Amino acid sequence: MSASSASGAARAASPSPPPPRSAPRRMELRALGGVLHREWVVFTRYWRSTTFSAVVEPTIFLLAFGFGIGALVAEVQGMAYLDFVGTGVVAMAVLFASVFPAMFGTYVKRRFQHTYDGILAAPIDVRELVTAEALWIGVRSGTYGLAPLLVASAFGLRPGWAVLLVPLIGILTGFGFAAMGIFLSSVVPSIDSFGYVISALVTPLFLLAGTFFPLENLPGWVAAGAVVNPLYHTVELVRGAVFGLAGASPLGHVLGLLVFAALMWTAAVVGMRRVLID
Repeated sequence: MSASSASGAARAASPSPPPPRSAPRRMELRALGGVLHREWVVFTRYWRSTTFSAVVEPTIFLLAFGFGIGALVAEVQGMAYLDFVGTGVVAMAVLFASVFPAMFGTYVKRRFQHTYDGILAAPIDVRELVTAEALWIGVRSGTYGLAPLLVASAFGLRPGWAVLLVPLIGILTGFGFAAMGIFLSSVVPSIDSFGYVISALVTPLFLLAGTFFPLENLPGWVAAGAVVNPLYHTVELVRGAVFGLAGASPLGHVLGLLVFAALMWTAAVVGMRRVLID
C-alpha cells in the first residue's frame, strides 16, 4: 500500500471532529405563549382545589396569629398587630403558592408524566420552557397573595393607593421562588428529598422574614442575615406599599428581588438543561 493510500485510510478511520455548537437562539414569544397556553388549559381543570389551598392556608395563619397573638400585642411598629401580620402573610402566601407547585409539579411532569419530553419535541428550548413555567406560577401566586389583604381589609385594614403595586411585588417574588423550585426539582435525587428542602430552607425563609414579628427583636446576626432573604424584601415592599412607611426606600428591596430572580432563573435553566438534554 502506498503512503498516500495509507494516510487516506487513516483519515477515513479517524472520527470527524464534532460540529461547532451553535449559539442559543433568542427567546421566541410564540414558544413562551404556547407553554403558557398549555398551563392555562390545564389550570382550568383543577383551579378550584389549587385556589382553595392557596387562599385558605394563609388566611388561617392570618386569623390565628392576628387574633391569637393580637389579643396579647396591640401594636407593632406603630400599626395594629392584625395589620402587621396581614401584610406579612402576603409574602408567605406568595411563597407557598410558588415554590411548592414549582418543586413538586416540575418533578412530576419531568420524571413521571414526561410532559417536558413532549414540549421539547416542539420548537421550544429549555430557556423558554423554564421562563414560561416560572412566569405562569409567578402570576398565579401574585394573584393569590392578595387574599390575606382582602381578609385583613374586612377586619379594618385601610391600605393606601400604592396597594395596587402589591400584585407586581407578588409576581416578581413568585417568579424568583418558582425558578428556585424548578432548580431544586432538577437536583434532588427523589421526590422524598423535598422534605429536607421544606424543613431546612422554606420554613426558615418565612419565619425569619419579619412576617409575624419584627426582626429587630432577634439577635443582631439574625437580623443582618435578613438581607439575603428574598422574602424579607417582599415583606418590606408590601408593608411600604400598604402603609406608605416614611423613609422606606424600595429600591434596595426591588434590587434584591431582581437579583434573586435572575440567579434562580439561571440556575433553573442550567439544571433543567442538564436533566432534560445533556
